[in-house]
Amino acid sequence: MSMKLLRGRVLDFVAEPQGIDDTDSYRYFEDGAVLIEGGKIIACGAYGDVKPAGVNCEIIDHRPQLIMPGLIDPHIHFVQMQVVASYAANLLEWLNTYTFVEEQKFVDLAHGLAIASEFFDTLIRYGTTTAVAYCSVHKASAEAFFTEAEKRNMLMIGGKCMMNRNCPEALQDTPQSGYDDTKALLEKWDGRGRNIYAITPRFALSSTREQMDMVRALINEFPDAYVQTHLSENDKEIATTLDLYPEHQDYLAIYEHYGFLGPKSLFGHAIYLSDRELGVMAETKSVAISCPTSNVFLGSGLFDRDKNKAAGVRIGIATDIGGGTSFSMLKTLDSFYKVQQLKGNRIDPITSFYMMTLGNAEALSLSDKIGTLAVGSDADIVVLDASSTPEMALRLEIVSSLAEELFLLQTLGDDRAVVETYVAGVAMKSELGD
Repeated sequence: MSMKLLRGRVLDFVAEPQGIDDTDSYRYFEDGAVLIEGGKIIACGAYGDVKPAGVNCEIIDHRPQLIMPGLIDPHIHFVQMQVVASYAANLLEWLNTYTFVEEQKFVDLAHGLAIASEFFDTLIRYGTTTAVAYCSVHKASAEAFFTEAEKRNMLMIGGKCMMNRNCPEALQDTPQSGYDDTKALLEKWDGRGRNIYAITPRFALSSTREQMDMVRALINEFPDAYVQTHLSENDKEIATTLDLYPEHQDYLAIYEHYGFLGPKSLFGHAIYLSDRELGVMAETKSVAISCPTSNVFLGSGLFDRDKNKAAGVRIGIATDIGGGTSFSMLKTLDSFYKVQQLKGNRIDPITSFYMMTLGNAEALSLSDKIGTLAVGSDADIVVLDASSTPEMALRLEIVSSLAEELFLLQTLGDDRAVVETYVAGVAMKSELGD
């Protein structure tokens, strides 16, 4: 099997930055290289040190572009591609008017496959190599999602929603059918290729106690499985949920009671957490996933990174398509930066790029595989160009540091800034065409 060497400016992270000047948190090589074989990274460093001598090696020269680990999106709804940019006053109106209508189409496997194909192509265009996705309630939607992920050999996490109330009848399963379908999908897809299954109760508002008991049974039966759901996104959602579960003191207590919490438990949004809830999240090592473009678009609220960090809560950052308004992790971090400004917090660009690579990999307990260019990790890689548009090129003329370049990419970049996306060492974006 021949080797492949990517040459360019190389950047990845080894730890969470403690500030913009924390050069120990990352590795940067002005003339660097990543050596790939069999879909894995076998060397990374200065070009002169990495280039193999006397062996068959394809050299791809990306200079002066920036080579980084592929971007990671830990909360996205693949079945909501066609409801992005739907006008609504708030979360519940948006769900009932657009989203629940659209998701009913995914009972049809052919429709699911068609959207899944567009979904993965779109991720690749934006440089996202791993995502954690919600499918619809239909088993067929999860089949479509994993089938298409397998075709592209992408490391993907996903699951069929479990929901049996407060939604149209066509989107309801039952406690037993939700359990049966989830178990069958998990046993079929988890660990098949690079696929990973997540047990996916949509949120407490859409599940009865009987269904929550079935979720708990699945978690007990598959203790190593991921769990994903929504938490404390919107004032009205929180109030309605607590009305449905009056025996519990707060929103997180519901999930706590049913055994949802743990290091592989991903809670989307998590905006309005009390001190008690933050403490429990930290104690159980559960993950709060911030979704800034969605939260601003739907008027849900502003996630406070510093408060979560001070409490010791693990944090991820995600697009939340289709409540979110961009597939771009660059645009997502641009929005996150602005939200933190409004909260009186400051997030520097070094930290932003850590968050969308190694940080999100750590939030997913997958930093031994993705989010890094370390030897032995999967060769999921993105190549970025900070001069991809005329206005970016003009700004780049007076950029004088790596941090300034990253901030330019974060603020003005989009899919045009993504030169190439490699999945397990295979160039994917250039194969999509225009």
